[in-house]
Amino acid sequence: MQKIKIFFIIISFSSATLFGQNGNIKINQSNKLDSVIKLKKELNSKIQNLRIQIYSGDRENAEQIIEKFIEIFNDTTADVIYETPNYKVWVGNYYTQLEADKRLIEIRKKFRSAFIFRPEFQEIIEDEIKEEKNQENLILN
Repeated sequence: MQKIKIFFIIISFSSATLFGQNGNIKINQSNKLDSVIKLKKELNSKIQNLRIQIYSGDRENAEQIIEKFIEIFNDTTADVIYETPNYKVWVGNYYTQLEADKRLIEIRKKFRSAFIFRPEFQEIIEDEIKEEKNQENLILN
């Protein structure tokens, strides 16, 4: 009985080496994909201030749009901005292109005309001042 067990053990180990497989895997990938990945990394390496605009038009509709947006996406900031002659609804504050792209996909499901833009420097300063005032009011109250 002992000899039979030893025999099967030897056969098992030797057959594993006889029937083992060695192989190479080759992945074919388009050069375009490499260039897209390189471009995305380059864009994301720079910190940016990006926002998404979901509406431009009259004040009444802007207020309705922002309320609807806040109901759906209550985790994202939203502002109504007046730029003569239109009121605009701007949402989010994104620091990488990839982050903004991902959010835009979600937002476009409900607001088809949404697009990403980079606000002018003056607008960024105004937003920061507004944020600081809001924080001061919270502390005082």
